[in-house]
This record gives sequence, structure tokens and C-alpha cells, in this order.
Amino acid sequence: MPQATIDLLNKGIRANQTDRFRRGNLICLPAAGSLVISGDIHGHRRNFERLVARADLANHPDRHIILQEIIHGGPEDGEGGCLSYRLLFEAIRFKLRFPDQAHFIMGNHDTACISSTEVMKNGKEMNRAMALALDREFRQGGSEVRLAIRQFLFSQPLAARCGNRLWISHSLPNDRSVDLFDRGIFERELQIADCDRPGSAYLLTWGRRHSQATLDRMAKILDADAFVLGHQPQTHGWCQAGENLIILACDHNHGCLLEVDLAKSYTAAHLASLIVPLASIE
Repeated sequence: MPQATIDLLNKGIRANQTDRFRRGNLICLPAAGSLVISGDIHGHRRNFERLVARADLANHPDRHIILQEIIHGGPEDGEGGCLSYRLLFEAIRFKLRFPDQAHFIMGNHDTACISSTEVMKNGKEMNRAMALALDREFRQGGSEVRLAIRQFLFSQPLAARCGNRLWISHSLPNDRSVDLFDRGIFERELQIADCDRPGSAYLLTWGRRHSQATLDRMAKILDADAFVLGHQPQTHGWCQAGENLIILACDHNHGCLLEVDLAKSYTAAHLASLIVPLASIE
């Protein structure tokens, strides 16, 4: 039923907004406990299940998990429509079970959905592919469900800052955009325009191929020692892409996660030694 789905999305919005660790548009985690970090999920249900199993939040009340970019990818309906919204609904139910342990951060496919702009993946425009599948499933209620999805995605935090000076976001502004980026976006109320190019949520989620100079500059701006990002495809599930940068991907069979102790400080080289292949998780 469309209304039940809209109700679920609205509960997810409230959970994002009332997360105990949310400060403005940031999740601020303490220097205690542990954290499981995902890369882009893009509708990969099995990897989502592995992330949930590894986190085992019910038995680890001081553990957190960060999830990103659930939509756009994975199973399709009989006409090629993207069904990744079904995994998004499951992820929201997971958030509702563990409202102060499971945290979303915004990705570039999210900002594209919020702004209703084109975003390509494997030669397909994903917003249209998902909209068509939603309309086929929810019929007359499809437009209302699509709006509720956009509103949920807009309610997500932009990034997570950990007490051990680890920073997790979907990406960072690219080399040419650092001067355009508004650091205040993490404290002020987010606007839809922030998700449009060249808004700062757009810049934060779309940047690629960062130079070490940019990474060092962003480390000073964000007061961080190391970054864990997604966004950039990783054939092997991860890479160390700078002296202070790890990139993760969870959207294919070689996907990986990262698990850290929030009481410990890390270099990127140390983080690289903690990578866990998702295929190793039953």
C-alpha cells in the first residue's frame, strides 16, 4: 500500500532528524565503541545483509554502522526498472530498530534524486529507471512515494565525524571546487539548492580524483586526520587513494567494509590493514 510506504519513509525522516548523535548535518560519534563503515551499496542486498550481520548491533550496543548510497543499482523489474528502493525501505526499517546506532550519509545519487537531475549508471539514467518501477508498483500512488523518497534522502546527514579524528563522507570537493565549498553547510539548515550544482552538498558528494594537496587542505578545514569515502568505483572493493584517504565500495561481489575502534587513532595505512571483504561474512 502506498500509504504504508509513505508512513515508513516519514518515520525514517524523523529517525534521521532525532538521531542522538546528530549535530546539524553531521553525525558526531564519541571516542568510544566501534564503527562499521560501508561504501556505496547501490541495491546490493546480499552485501547489505553482510554489513548488518557484521555490525550485529543488537549484541553490541556501543557499535555504530554508517550506510551510504542505497539506491540505484541491483535488481530490476521485468521492464528494466530499478528496484533499489526496496532495499532502501529495508535499510530504513533497520534504522528504526537501531535509531542511534545505524546512520545514513548522503551520496551523489541521493542529491541527484533530491534535485531530480539525471544520473547515469551502466548506461542507464537511474532516476527515470527507479521512477518507472515505482509507478508500476504503486500505480496512482507512485508520485507520492517518489516525493517521500526524495524527502527521506534530503533528511540524511552529510557526513560523520568521529572522536578519533576520522571523517566519513560520500566524497569531498574536487581540486577545482574547494574554494567554492561552504564549510558552514554542516551547521546551517540544508536547502534543496545545496544539492544542485554548484551547491556545497553537490560538491561534497560528487568530487573525484583528489590530489594530496586537496586532501591535506580538506583535513585542515574539517579538522580530521584521515578520510573514508565512497563514490569512486573500486574493482577490488577498496583502495588507499592518498596518504590520508581510503575509498570503499560495497556494490559488487568484491565489496569491502572497514571496522574501527573509535577509541583509537588511525592513519590510512593502518586503516588499510583493517579492510574486511564482504564475501568473507556468512
